[in-house]
Amino acid sequence: MQAISIQQPWAFAIARGGRAISNQAVPTAYRGPLIIHASMRVDLKACDSPLVRAAGWDPRDPLATIGAAIAMAELDDVCSAGAQGGPCDCGPWAEAGAHHWQLTSVRALPRPIVALGRPSLWEPSPTLMAKVQTMLAPTSSNPAS
Repeated sequence: MQAISIQQPWAFAIARGGRAISNQAVPTAYRGPLIIHASMRVDLKACDSPLVRAAGWDPRDPLATIGAAIAMAELDDVCSAGAQGGPCDCGPWAEAGAHHWQLTSVRALPRPIVALGRPSLWEPSPTLMAKVQTMLAPTSSNPAS
């Protein structure tokens, strides 16, 4: 499992399901589970973006926090066409000049988990991984016999 720190409100837009692309300066060969961590930085201009507003941006929402893991996703693919100046079909969230990390199966955490992030792709601590997995584990509705 890997993690990535993303500025707010972009991390929020991923966690709430409105954004399935993470624009990154570099590609990655990694595919698989990815913790979405809201970095300590906020892109204030983006808070007024029509796309962010359509994703339900609300600074009072717990997932609008900074410095915490807020969601889990699957990194399925990376489209590098935009980074190479070519056209792609990655949708309105895809920025020209960036590699488009394509996220699926996004699940917001029930509550943020405070954690230190890092630039680029990083390996979360075993404690953070365990907390995320516990929060997302299905609960048994049937009592043990």
